[in-house]
Amino acid sequence: MEPLENLSFSQALNALKNGDRVQRDGWNGKGMYIEQQTPTDTSKMTLPYIFMKTADNELVPWIASQADMLANDWQIVE
Repeated sequence: MEPLENLSFSQALNALKNGDRVQRDGWNGKGMYIEQQTPTDTSKMTLPYIFMKTADNELVPWIASQADMLANDWQIVE
């Protein structure tokens, strides 16, 4: 999981919409990233949403903070 170049939040959001995983260089936990999930016919959710993989390998819903939205240290994760 090697990160690629620093991006703004808007660039990271576009990357999410294109199916990439993204992370912030400033996040403390290693291996953390966010990803967009598009619901399927069997999902309880009906609209796309963003989840985070935590440092503990858990998947949780994610909402951007002001610091996240203003950061320029976003990176695409391979």
